[in-house]
Amino acid sequence: MAVTGNGTGAASGNGPLAGVRVVELAGIGPGPFAAMLLADLGADVVRVDRPGGGGLAVDPAHDITNRGKRSVLLDLKSADGPARVLDLVERADVLIEGFRPGVAERLGVGPADCHARNPRLVYGRMTGWGQEGPLAHTAGHDIAYIAVTGALGMIGNPGEPPAVPANLVGDYAGGSLYLVIGVLAALQHARATGTGQVVDAAIVDGTAHLTAMIHGMMAAGGWQDRRGANLLDGGCPFYGTYETSDGGYMAVGALEQQFYDTFTELLGIAGRAPARKDIARWGELREAVAARFRTRTREEWTAVFEGSDACVAPVLSLREAPGHPHLAARGTFTDVGGTVQPAPAPRFSATPAAVTGGPALPGAHVESVAADWDVPALLPKEA
Repeated sequence: MAVTGNGTGAASGNGPLAGVRVVELAGIGPGPFAAMLLADLGADVVRVDRPGGGGLAVDPAHDITNRGKRSVLLDLKSADGPARVLDLVERADVLIEGFRPGVAERLGVGPADCHARNPRLVYGRMTGWGQEGPLAHTAGHDIAYIAVTGALGMIGNPGEPPAVPANLVGDYAGGSLYLVIGVLAALQHARATGTGQVVDAAIVDGTAHLTAMIHGMMAAGGWQDRRGANLLDGGCPFYGTYETSDGGYMAVGALEQQFYDTFTELLGIAGRAPARKDIARWGELREAVAARFRTRTREEWTAVFEGSDACVAPVLSLREAPGHPHLAARGTFTDVGGTVQPAPAPRFSATPAAVTGGPALPGAHVESVAADWDVPALLPKEA
């Protein structure tokens, strides 16, 4: 599906959050992604960008995390900057900020300032360490946050350094998604009671929460606290990745017996492989599986397992993924203004979400936001 868009933005989408107004104080990482998700779901997201920009060196025209939003330029350190933000807050349902603890308060746009103007406001705070604790005021990034939760230490091969999972586990899974969950829960409470609240979304909290099942397995004696020794961390020979003859990789997840039986049959080792439950022979089983995968290309093995219940799939690159037949059929990726990107998720039967425009260019929507939100003070003063 192709969508045209040049960052002009829309007052509101048609998704389940249509009519919800969100103010996003510009930042980097999980805050913008959380606000993008709200925009994908139909919220009217106004991003308050700072003059001169800031954050990571990404061309604003290609910053997909700002798609479907609108942008105004406000200097929070100027005399009237905080007042203009509070004008927006008065008309908003949600505010998202990602400053270090105490910064928003010093700028005059902290929770007390905002709730004085709008008691129903949901004030979403996105940080790595949280609003309190010994490290709350120190700098950090995704990798440090997931390191102290135990999540990073789980990932990778035994005897090797932990593998870095980009910023998906911390920033986005432990951060953005938990912020969105918190904002939506608080929004429900605000609509029921008329009272807003502060959502303290810390990446360390969210990432730790993601490991709940693993902690349960460890308590039950079913998980060893080391890398590459368990069912789901690459230690199991029928749950991992294998190189093919052309240097590609196949991912195997044949955990259940019936799926494993199909896997070994199609791989060509049925009846010759060591018993899957004999952990002492897992190394031997791994070698047998690896040797077979090295006999054909990734494309050939994909054809062998296609449509089966063997739970095997090719490992695709980011550029290859949109062309996968299943993802293409579902429209998992979309084209917005010539940029291929993930389509909104999840999907709704009654209120389908959609990308309403390309990335919001800084300050491009002052006039439309001033009119739609009835904040004429946003407009430049006439000379």
